[in-house]
Amino acid sequence: MMKSSNLNIPLPPVTTTEHGETRKIGVELEMIGIDIETLSRIVADRVSGTVEKLSRYEHIVHGDPAGDWKIELDFAYLKKKGRETGPSGKLRKDMDQLAEELLRVGSEQIVPLEVVSPPIPLDRLIAVEYLIERLREAGAKGTEDGLLYAFGMHLNPEVPATDATTLTRYLKAFLCLFDWLKAHAHVNLTRRLTTYIDPFPIDYVRWVVDPAYRPEMRDLIDDYLKANPTRNRALDLLPLFALLDEPRVRQVIKDPRIQARPTFHYRLPNCEIDREGWGIRFAWGDWLEVEKLAFEPDRLDELCRLYVRFLDKPLDRLFKNWAEQVENWLLSHPGDR
Repeated sequence: MMKSSNLNIPLPPVTTTEHGETRKIGVELEMIGIDIETLSRIVADRVSGTVEKLSRYEHIVHGDPAGDWKIELDFAYLKKKGRETGPSGKLRKDMDQLAEELLRVGSEQIVPLEVVSPPIPLDRLIAVEYLIERLREAGAKGTEDGLLYAFGMHLNPEVPATDATTLTRYLKAFLCLFDWLKAHAHVNLTRRLTTYIDPFPIDYVRWVVDPAYRPEMRDLIDDYLKANPTRNRALDLLPLFALLDEPRVRQVIKDPRIQARPTFHYRLPNCEIDREGWGIRFAWGDWLEVEKLAFEPDRLDELCRLYVRFLDKPLDRLFKNWAEQVENWLLSHPGDR
């Protein structure tokens, strides 16, 4: 078995924020096959922390200098029931407990436990590889363990800057690379059938990847909200836009789950934690192509022009494979970084 100590996890071309601080990244892993007690203990061991049990379905691991780790059953009703401690009649209480127990037993077969890291420095991603190895050894199961398992790994890399030019370049790069990223990620069929990682509308993609599209911040946000009034995108920019202009976002989307933060929310990759040799480095390596392209504007414009020509030819979209064209282009245009 290849150990994380033998691996190298590369860094993006820009490793600091506009304020000169080291960029951070949050990681979310969904899995089954392991109980919350064991999962919390493993995380605590890895970060030399301690476990606080908020309920039967929600734990917090304290002690990491980067912040707290959350471990929870990804099921809002059970989390709510697990927090309830108020008095009630004995019969009603017993019936509630029975219903909750039946729901818990059933949910544990299809509802994942989720590990949510704090924002950790980019150079600590190797620690996530170690954690994944330990969880695999403890029996954690991921996307490929069952037909109903739409389990994902989410990456939340901190943005290097919050100006409209930088964010637009990232968005253009992601849209140009999306088909290639999806092909590389081998996205599980069940996850493709859910709405969680819906592609961006094609008219919006065509609008944004035009090299002439260079919006001011308010227009960038308004265009995004008009075409994507939802969290269900493979690259969810709502948390970032909520940070930059929360009233503008809340006017269109009332969803309380949108939490303002200075990160991209990349939701495409599977969590294949039980597959030997799998780790965060694969999805991270793909994401780095977005990072590199965003900081090479001439190279980005070239790919955008190619994509515009592809999108403007309906027969090409029907019979040609854009992901393969991107693969060939990346090989022949590796860039300077």
